[in-house]
Amino acid sequence: MAELKIDNRSARRLWLHSQGLGATPTGPLDLAAMIRSLGFVQLDTIQVVSRAHHHILWSRNQSYREPMLDRLLARDRAVFEHFTHDASVLPMEFLPMWRRQFDRMRAYYDRAGWVKGLPDADERQKIKDRIAREGALSTHDFDTRIEGERQMWHRPPHKLALDYMWYAGELATCHRVNFTKFYDLSERVFPAHLREQELSEGAQITWLCEAALDRMSFGSTGEVKRFWDAVTLPEARAWVERTPLVPVSVQGADGSWASAVAPPDIEDRLAGLTPATSRLRILNPFDPVIRDRNRLLRLFGFDYRVEMFVPAARRVWGYYVFPILEGDRFVGRIEVKADRKASCMSVLNLWVEPGVTWTGARADKLEAELTRMARFIGVESVHRTDP
Repeated sequence: MAELKIDNRSARRLWLHSQGLGATPTGPLDLAAMIRSLGFVQLDTIQVVSRAHHHILWSRNQSYREPMLDRLLARDRAVFEHFTHDASVLPMEFLPMWRRQFDRMRAYYDRAGWVKGLPDADERQKIKDRIAREGALSTHDFDTRIEGERQMWHRPPHKLALDYMWYAGELATCHRVNFTKFYDLSERVFPAHLREQELSEGAQITWLCEAALDRMSFGSTGEVKRFWDAVTLPEARAWVERTPLVPVSVQGADGSWASAVAPPDIEDRLAGLTPATSRLRILNPFDPVIRDRNRLLRLFGFDYRVEMFVPAARRVWGYYVFPILEGDRFVGRIEVKADRKASCMSVLNLWVEPGVTWTGARADKLEAELTRMARFIGVESVHRTDP
């Protein structure tokens, strides 16, 4: 079968619509459906304006407010937390297709040196017994300490044990308080009908690959693998080879073409494709459209890196810099910081992308987005301190 050609603008629009950024972020909010459509939402502790998971959801529907995700997790049990490429929330109904990921994570950490200092099985059982008696507990409910010199990422034994059992699916996040995770027995968090549903490993791999490609609209084998990071590259390659997919050639921002695959309905998706909303939006550095930096660069010509862990003297941009999306084009970057106690948000820097003319209309769009963002986090004013 000849490759179907997808020009660059169509490719960008397909990707944005597939990930919920093609339409204006207004209208009725169905949070569970939004997360289901995305597949997962990455969690992150850093709160410069709003934590990544809240910002990602708000970018897709600006009626979203921060307490809503907590209710979906703790009260409704509509989502669960686990590890994709990083800690994330996933729809609870995905649990049967996620069972092998629990086993993969347990096996990975059994092989890795990460578990040095991990309490043995008997000690871990004591922790589970205590949770069974007392209910959900956080790491603050334990008093073991790190032995020896303290280093970044080192964790005390109880934290190692809690995390290990969380990765393995023995414990689950029950709720969070000020982003502190509370661990409970998985059988008290995961619904019985989903815990008891068993799928073969092959069926889980098939679902993971199909669901990844559906949420991308097109992708390479490596991109299918990286979407969840819950299958290996050979597993993704074998799935592509045995599945009736549509071979496509996708044009990059630089005009070059690259081979990929697409779902069987790709021609219908292209026929129904509409322009992305012209609204200007400030996106989070961990937004799913931003996360795969190689795909981002290839499709949009936008070279973006997260610099939180880069020494200040070596940063090109800044500690926490937000990409600015307008329609299907990235037009700039902005450094914004919120002070919730002072009820203000400050714009520290603004950089315009090469080839972009910063018109008065764009400046007005940015001011409108900053106002919406301030309203989202509940602060009263926006201060401009950028040059």
